[in-house]
Amino acid sequence: MNDGVELAVEVSGEGPGLLLVHGLGGWKVDFADHVAALARDHTVVTFDHRGHGDSDKPTDPAAYSFDRLVDDTVAVADATGLDHFRLLGHSMGGMVARRVAIRHGERVDALVMMDTSAGPVPGFDPALMDIAVDVALDQGKAALKELLDFGGALDSPAYQKLLKQRAGFQELEDRKWAGVSEIMWGTLAHELAHQNDELPLFAASLRAPLLILVGEQDTPFLAASRLMADAIPDAQLVVIPAAGHSPQTENAAAWIAALTGFLSSLPAIAR
Repeated sequence: MNDGVELAVEVSGEGPGLLLVHGLGGWKVDFADHVAALARDHTVVTFDHRGHGDSDKPTDPAAYSFDRLVDDTVAVADATGLDHFRLLGHSMGGMVARRVAIRHGERVDALVMMDTSAGPVPGFDPALMDIAVDVALDQGKAALKELLDFGGALDSPAYQKLLKQRAGFQELEDRKWAGVSEIMWGTLAHELAHQNDELPLFAASLRAPLLILVGEQDTPFLAASRLMADAIPDAQLVVIPAAGHSPQTENAAAWIAALTGFLSSLPAIAR
């Protein structure tokens, strides 16, 4: 990146570019179950945001912002040769993808907003998020983990079922958390909690086909998804049954069917 931060990036397959952007506290492995299938028809690019996974973790809070993540996402597209791309953003990654579509809409051939919002998340109290932010920045990651586990804001029956039934899943979640910077988490969580409502701008500026995916148990983002679907003409909304905040793992078959169905419906674009 232009500030010297290095990001871990993986590229698979050939075809139209498909850029997958993970959420706060996630990593590129969040999409690993589906990369091989998607790479049959696409050049699939996944990466770890700064402060996550195998990417660099600056210690200066000024190195983290949604604007910086937008620039990083576009830089990853540039570095992997994607002049134009289909873009999927999950949770905070969807908030980043929204800004990419608004600012660089000429490069986005299609957009998938997954368990995310176009502004403040319905039902999320910024004051409560600010408590977690203070814990992250002042007390460190162990205290933050204890608080998040107690709150369980994005837990769902589908997630709890996955923890119990999928061998190795808890260990994978532990590895993901080990790769999270508390400085990153606190800084970006504050911005997430206090973001402006961009739905009117998003609806007015978006020209790419839009698919909205959301787990039926992900109550706050289900409401946010319906707001987007109502506001944006021709948007497709698919509610994934028996899934919460991460339907790509919690109901993988329904999720990949919805996504590949949307991607296969897109017109071929000559460049």
